[in-house]
Amino acid sequence: MKIAFDAKRAFLNRRGLGNYSRDTIRILASHCSDNQYVLYTTSMGGNTLFTIPSTCEVVLPEGFWERSFPALWRTFNLGKDAARRQADIFHGLSHELPVGIEKTRVRSVVTMHDLIFLRYPQLYPAMDRVMYKHKYLRSCRVADVVVAVSEQTRRDLVEMGGVEKEKIRVVYQGCHPMFRAKASEEEIRSVRQKYELPLDFVLTVGAFEARKNQKLILEAMYQCRTDFPLVLVGHNAGEENALRQFVEQHDLQKRVMFLTGVPSTDLRVMYQSATVFVYPSVFEGFGIPVLEAVVSGTPVIAATGSCLEESGGPDSCYVSPQDASELAAQLDRLLTDEQTRAVMARRGLEFSQKFSEDHIAQQLMLIYQSLLTN
Repeated sequence: MKIAFDAKRAFLNRRGLGNYSRDTIRILASHCSDNQYVLYTTSMGGNTLFTIPSTCEVVLPEGFWERSFPALWRTFNLGKDAARRQADIFHGLSHELPVGIEKTRVRSVVTMHDLIFLRYPQLYPAMDRVMYKHKYLRSCRVADVVVAVSEQTRRDLVEMGGVEKEKIRVVYQGCHPMFRAKASEEEIRSVRQKYELPLDFVLTVGAFEARKNQKLILEAMYQCRTDFPLVLVGHNAGEENALRQFVEQHDLQKRVMFLTGVPSTDLRVMYQSATVFVYPSVFEGFGIPVLEAVVSGTPVIAATGSCLEESGGPDSCYVSPQDASELAAQLDRLLTDEQTRAVMARRGLEFSQKFSEDHIAQQLMLIYQSLLTN
């Protein structure tokens, strides 16, 4: 089977969509190596993000006009090129399919991660909302199968996007296997020294933006009886200054650490070194950081109201994303109860087996094969 991917974000995106694209390509290439894979991207971006599997062919815009207008090449040419290369399947890994793919012999799959732009339109500029609605929902209409990364996303696609429920398949995403690998004492010591991490700390990972809701953690810190340090790992997406102002206004400077540019190899060790991981995001399509913490054996407190119960499992804690007092109470409870943390960590690891790479590869291959036999 020859499978073509819109792999732009695998090469150019360091956040969730990029991680999903890289992991999907890597999982299929390693577990289903008898297939051929074509990776379309507008640029290699220096390709510091992942190793290209040997079964993959990378395709870039070649002609003068294609190189001059790579976005148009990606939107209008990929379907025809995939048909010319005799691809059996075209899989858009991040909400989009090329225009005209439905007019070719190539069967199409699109992965939808969320419809947050419809649920919380105030978080997006008006033009972005218009563009997303047109591109994403068009892709759902023309796709042979829509892959949703969670049951929450499946429900949103039906209820808010008007997508036929019969064409949606839920395939949970995973996380990189390195997060399951136990860090050595030397690795832990090295990362602690590099970032001057305290012995015990609460960790949160995510872009500093309103939706990720880091301010709720700071508000909970101010209410907690337990005096704990907080490490925020991410990058500024508009909210860092507001978070720092809150820290200064409430005299939390000695207890809060902001870290940016942390490589995944160090982040893995941070997850495993943290006492508790907190992720009170207002809304997510899946919530990879929650799963990364769970597979790292770290107890998790996440937010209700979206899909985080799906990625964190029944033995993580969940609080309202609007209730700092509830979060403070859960932090006080867990930070003073080592036995409960140990039980949560053990049961979380057991739960995380449902996100195994074998299972993900099997589910995607069943979808592809069903399209070629119907």
